[in-house]
Amino acid sequence: MNVKRMRTRNHRSNGGGGSSGGSSRHLNGQIPMNRNHVFDSHGPDVRVRGTAQQLFEKYLQHGRDATGAGDRVAAEAYFQHAEHYFRIMNAMAQAAQQSQQERAERQAVRQQRLSSAEDGSDMGRGEEGEMPVRGEEPQPDIQPQAELSEG
Repeated sequence: MNVKRMRTRNHRSNGGGGSSGGSSRHLNGQIPMNRNHVFDSHGPDVRVRGTAQQLFEKYLQHGRDATGAGDRVAAEAYFQHAEHYFRIMNAMAQAAQQSQQERAERQAVRQQRLSSAEDGSDMGRGEEGEMPVRGEEPQPDIQPQAELSEG
């Protein structure tokens, strides 16, 4: 029993195993996970392996089966395990959404830097945000003046 627990702890913390080849980043001491991360779960009376979604569904089914058999204690244990993996799925979804927002922000900053590097500054843009034709952009020390309308 202790051997299994030691193995499980080492698997979760990537403790010296180096199975990732050093390519994954550790954030706050945790291994970043994705939807395809495989878990080894040792639930009540059953050992299950799969993704968080698969484990959630399996424990939910075990809980329903135990409820149908009249074993409320086992059913509650299975439902608690299902809830655990449900929370993991939510945490992974939030992390994915946050990383997607961060990527979009970095991309926007990159685009802004590229466009300002092409024209030398942000002042070279027209009112609609379009780039001026080469040779027509204002000089850095000259401010564009408003046009006077004849009326």
